[in-house]
Amino acid sequence: MFGVNDIPKFFLAFFLVLPIISLVHEAGHVFFAWLMGGRNIKVTVGSGEVLFRAGLLEVRKYYFWYGLCSFDNLKRNHRFANILIFSGGALFNAVTTVVVIYLIENKTLEPTMATYQFTYFSLYYIFFALLPMAYPGGSYSDGKIILDLIRHRKQLGERTYRIQWNEEKRQWCVLNHEGELVQSFDEEDKALAKAHEVAQNNRPSRLINSKDDKEVEVQNYPRIPL
Repeated sequence: MFGVNDIPKFFLAFFLVLPIISLVHEAGHVFFAWLMGGRNIKVTVGSGEVLFRAGLLEVRKYYFWYGLCSFDNLKRNHRFANILIFSGGALFNAVTTVVVIYLIENKTLEPTMATYQFTYFSLYYIFFALLPMAYPGGSYSDGKIILDLIRHRKQLGERTYRIQWNEEKRQWCVLNHEGELVQSFDEEDKALAKAHEVAQNNRPSRLINSKDDKEVEVQNYPRIPL
């Protein structure tokens, strides 16, 4: 039964153990994103205002709540690569849980409240990460995306944006996923910058440069694993 003496244990779990588990989870996404050639990899721990940045790590004010991994331009942007990336978080949680249990059973590590909470909440994290569901904010669990990828569905509404030279207007046009004009520019660099902004804000997406009757992928912006 939960009593007054258990309150410090609650704070230990909430403010120390859960952020560590979240970091392990994001490390799994990062590892496979890096393995698949992802660029501009960033890990965000927590929500709210940014407290500090260190390399690819960004820690926010409410560091004990939420986490995500973002990256761009996967070299291996195929179905199996994305399944590995979205499975990576739960896989790393599972591996670290097994390691902790193994160390305790071999008396290398003492069984404490912290180790108990770590194994318990790691399993909790794995369950809700892999449960295929849509979140209220419009994002999806890792499990939901993995299931759709296994079913050969395209990356859950992936959109293709283009920049294209318009000979009649003598301008570079930024086109959305329906081929509608977003904005036109006299300079290609400005059109590219705008197209990057639009594509990045509407993940998952691809950015194509239609030039000289050829279509070249400039960058892809995969969906962000949570």
